[in-house]
Amino acid sequence: MSALKKNKRIPAVAGKFYSANRYELEKNIKGHLINPLQKKHKAIGMVSPHAGLMYSGAVAGAIYSQVEIPDTVILIGPNHTGRGESVSIMTQGTWAMPMGDVSLDDELAQLICEETPIAIPDPLAHEREHSLETQIPFLQYLKKNLKIVPICLKKINYSHCKKLSLAIVRSLKRAKKTALIVASSDMTHFESHEVAQSKDKKALCKIENRDPHGLHEIVQQEKISMCGVNPVTVMLLCSEQLGAKKAEVVKYITSGEINGDKNKVVGYAGVIVT
Repeated sequence: MSALKKNKRIPAVAGKFYSANRYELEKNIKGHLINPLQKKHKAIGMVSPHAGLMYSGAVAGAIYSQVEIPDTVILIGPNHTGRGESVSIMTQGTWAMPMGDVSLDDELAQLICEETPIAIPDPLAHEREHSLETQIPFLQYLKKNLKIVPICLKKINYSHCKKLSLAIVRSLKRAKKTALIVASSDMTHFESHEVAQSKDKKALCKIENRDPHGLHEIVQQEKISMCGVNPVTVMLLCSEQLGAKKAEVVKYITSGEINGDKNKVVGYAGVIVT
């Protein structure tokens, strides 16, 4: 069954990764947010995980709690389904969510597609993809009436990451807008807790050093199964062009710390770039 109805994307993982009930979801999100009265960062970018709330909600909550959410959020995530284009941007319509519909920033999405031929207007990749959808409950809870630009990436090379980042930055300047760029990624998949920590530390070191090329290389060299390496690379490249000075790993855990199974874990990291 199609998850698109008249340019409205229907949730793919509501009731699975997070509650499909608005009030229960709001309660869950509130429970993962920390110290809501603290001063917020005007962040340029973030790395946020995309597992179910039970597993990665604490990490996502730790970073979203600290960031000021602007009117527009650019969401960049990996394509887990294999559907659609290599660089797929949904440029029209709305996303239905338990807490209400979310509008797209049509203007900015279209501009990015104008700025580079590798970015294709394509809703198909987004129909069943969870990596961006799982960010929205936190964003909606913290910012009513926000707009999103959803970008879904298959495996692309570093050169294409750079081209996409240039297109995003040029588009922001053309539109005279600022945006938060959220890269959705989990870290190491299905290795032991100790191996995951060791591998992820190497990748996170490159992220903290704001070294997108180094991140791309270390993930390949060390065979780190970080599904969102390309989204994070693009975010770091954009952040560099937008004047970022610091990247901080706010929280890191593995699924083994949640469910007690440390033989095969998934790593979750939350990073804020300012």
